[in-house]
Amino acid sequence: MLVREILEQHRPSFSFEFFPPKDDEGWEKLFANIFELMPLKASYVSVTYGAGGSTRDRTHNLLTRLQKETDLVVVSHLTTVGSSRDDIYGVLKRYDDSGIHNILALRGDPPKNQPNWNPQHQDFKFASELVEFIKRHFPHMGIGVAGFPEGHPATPNRLKEMDYLKAKVDAGADYIVTQLFFDNHEFYDFVERCELAGIRVPIIAGIMPIVSKSGMNRMAELSPGTRFPARLLKSI
Repeated sequence: MLVREILEQHRPSFSFEFFPPKDDEGWEKLFANIFELMPLKASYVSVTYGAGGSTRDRTHNLLTRLQKETDLVVVSHLTTVGSSRDDIYGVLKRYDDSGIHNILALRGDPPKNQPNWNPQHQDFKFASELVEFIKRHFPHMGIGVAGFPEGHPATPNRLKEMDYLKAKVDAGADYIVTQLFFDNHEFYDFVERCELAGIRVPIIAGIMPIVSKSGMNRMAELSPGTRFPARLLKSI
């Protein structure tokens, strides 16, 4: 089943996002946790993706095991940074052959070891180009894209940012998943701005649970610019 078909049912839905484990011990622990979560009947689950190397392989291995051993609907994150069109086609073909037909299409973060990295030198400069590529070669796949209620760190112009988001939807995206946020007003305002921009696809709120102050500090490091309201800080 495609995520867009789930969302078309107009019922409350939720999903879990998993990160591929870095070692075998973590692998088995993750699967034990996933099986504990299955009675909650998530609408779907997604798995994050690292560009190249073992991280990418672990993403595929995790997805295929979930596909084979559970009845969960699985979604693979897919980033283009450091990948050619042939690379991306190969990954998509591999997923397609494994029965995985839901993709969250992302450009991805710049490589940390390449301070002069320039997207203009990549086969895919924008996530919208990845969406278009998937639609052209694998039209039966479902596609989600990312949205940024508090603004994209690389696009200070909030009006231009909305143009880029609309380009992803116009290229064929079925839905939007937002980056984390901690002030609901930011999400509601984002939804209204999407409507004004003519974006009519479902928008899913990306939620990162806070379990400790140290965890919140870690989130602040991972997502520079994230605003933590005073009321939240006081409660933590």
